[in-house]
Amino acid sequence: MTAKQTTAKTTAKTAAAKSSVGFSEEERAAMKDHAEELKKEQRRGKRSSKADGTRDVLEKIAEMEGDDRTLAERLHAIVTEHAPELTPKTWYGMPAYARGGKVVCFFQSAQKFKARYATLGFNDEAALDDGEMWPTAFALKEITPAVEKRITELVKRSVG
Repeated sequence: MTAKQTTAKTTAKTAAAKSSVGFSEEERAAMKDHAEELKKEQRRGKRSSKADGTRDVLEKIAEMEGDDRTLAERLHAIVTEHAPELTPKTWYGMPAYARGGKVVCFFQSAQKFKARYATLGFNDEAALDDGEMWPTAFALKEITPAVEKRITELVKRSVG
């Protein structure tokens, strides 16, 4: 085997190992986003305001393309209208809405992780408990009037 063939084989093995083990590029990027968000929050300290979080969320939404941007804009409007007690913030580079610093719900664009659909998710801070089992994440392809009604109900319920 020539040196060139050995190098090519080693490179292929390394690429295969990187793709099957550990975090994906998208996951690493999300973690970097989160680290930057934490640093920004720390720098702002007590002078941090709801307006700062809103600005950060709107900037992230503006970076999105196509359907993701449309969905995120509409979701932002629904959450801010029906749960004004939640504070907009970014969370792993995604628009999120928190109470007392803890994320209640979030939007994950399809583009972020190269997924087939966007996601509306709720964390354990959301008061969605319903018996022994209930959904905490929803695939989101379009916001129709029926979907908007369902999201509004979930958001209202999530804040108690």
